[in-house]
Amino acid sequence: MTETEFHTAVDAVLANIERAVEANDALDVDLESGILTIEAPDGTKVIVNRQAPNREIWVAARSGGFHFASRDGAWRDTRSGKELYASLAEILASQAGANVDFS
Repeated sequence: MTETEFHTAVDAVLANIERAVEANDALDVDLESGILTIEAPDGTKVIVNRQAPNREIWVAARSGGFHFASRDGAWRDTRSGKELYASLAEILASQAGANVDFS
């Protein structure tokens, strides 16, 4: 994946996440300068951003930091292999008690 392809793909992922999270009234979402911040009602945050040198998407949450790389047509956790949207749905359910549908 070239750098341009990476940025285009990540822009689409961040837009999809923003759109899905905006549908949940309990969460606040802000996408600025390629960094997506999701704030839970209790003030805790989940941060999603790109790491261009590694061609990864990183997620920082109360439960830890997660790195996702594009593999087999999906963004997968580099340790567990779990898909990004499934992981993010679990993180938001656990951290914020929010159900977000990324389909």
